[in-house]
Amino acid sequence: MVRASTADARKKDTREKIELGGLVVKAGLRYEKRALLLGLLIDAASRIKGDESERRRLTSIGAKAFGNDPA
Repeated sequence: MVRASTADARKKDTREKIELGGLVVKAGLRYEKRALLLGLLIDAASRIKGDESERRRLTSIGAKAFGNDPA
Protein backbone atom coordinates (compact mmCIF):
# COMPACT_ATOMS: atom_id res chain seq x y z
CA MET A 1 0.00 0.00 0.00
CA VAL A 2 2.78 2.43 0.90
CA ARG A 3 4.66 1.50 -2.27
CA ALA A 4 1.63 2.37 -4.44
CA SER A 5 1.20 5.67 -2.64
CA THR A 6 4.86 6.53 -3.17
CA ALA A 7 4.64 5.62 -6.85
CA ASP A 8 1.53 7.81 -7.26
CA ALA A 9 3.28 10.72 -5.55
CA ARG A 10 6.30 10.33 -7.85
CA LYS A 11 4.06 10.23 -10.94
CA LYS A 12 2.24 13.36 -9.80
CA ASP A 13 5.54 15.15 -9.15
CA THR A 14 6.90 14.12 -12.55
CA ARG A 15 3.76 15.29 -14.33
CA GLU A 16 3.94 18.66 -12.58
CA LYS A 17 7.57 19.13 -13.63
CA ILE A 18 6.74 18.25 -17.23
CA GLU A 19 3.93 20.82 -17.23
CA LEU A 20 6.24 23.48 -15.78
CA GLY A 21 8.80 22.71 -18.48
CA GLY A 22 6.06 23.18 -21.05
CA LEU A 23 5.51 26.69 -19.74
CA VAL A 24 9.16 27.51 -20.41
CA VAL A 25 8.75 26.29 -23.98
CA LYS A 26 5.47 28.19 -24.45
CA ALA A 27 7.17 31.38 -23.26
CA GLY A 28 9.75 30.98 -26.02
CA LEU A 29 12.59 30.35 -23.60
CA ARG A 30 13.45 26.75 -24.52
CA TYR A 31 17.02 27.51 -25.58
CA GLU A 32 17.95 29.93 -22.81
CA LYS A 33 20.51 28.97 -20.19
CA ARG A 34 19.18 27.50 -16.98
CA ALA A 35 20.84 30.22 -14.91
CA LEU A 36 18.94 32.86 -16.88
CA LEU A 37 15.64 31.03 -16.44
CA LEU A 38 16.18 30.68 -12.72
CA GLY A 39 17.15 34.34 -12.47
CA LEU A 40 13.98 35.36 -14.29
CA LEU A 41 11.84 33.28 -11.96
CA ILE A 42 13.56 34.53 -8.80
CA ASP A 43 13.21 38.13 -9.96
CA ALA A 44 9.54 37.66 -10.83
CA ALA A 45 8.85 35.96 -7.50
CA SER A 46 10.34 38.89 -5.61
CA ARG A 47 8.44 41.43 -7.75
CA ILE A 48 5.02 39.86 -7.19
CA LYS A 49 5.48 39.53 -3.42
CA GLY A 50 3.23 42.16 -1.96
CA ASP A 51 2.51 43.77 -5.33
CA GLU A 52 -0.98 42.77 -6.34
CA SER A 53 -0.98 45.00 -9.42
CA GLU A 54 2.17 43.31 -10.78
CA ARG A 55 0.64 39.91 -10.04
CA ARG A 56 -2.52 40.89 -11.96
CA ARG A 57 -0.47 42.31 -14.86
CA LEU A 58 1.57 39.13 -15.25
CA THR A 59 -1.50 36.92 -14.81
CA SER A 60 -3.19 38.83 -17.63
CA ILE A 61 -0.21 38.31 -19.93
CA GLY A 62 -0.22 34.59 -19.17
CA ALA A 63 -3.98 34.24 -19.61
CA LYS A 64 -3.75 35.90 -23.03
CA ALA A 65 -0.95 33.51 -24.03
CA PHE A 66 -3.09 30.53 -23.02
CA GLY A 67 -6.01 32.05 -24.93
CA ASN A 68 -3.88 32.05 -28.08
CA ASP A 69 -3.43 28.26 -27.92
CA PRO A 70 -4.51 26.61 -31.14
CA ALA A 71 -7.44 24.24 -30.61
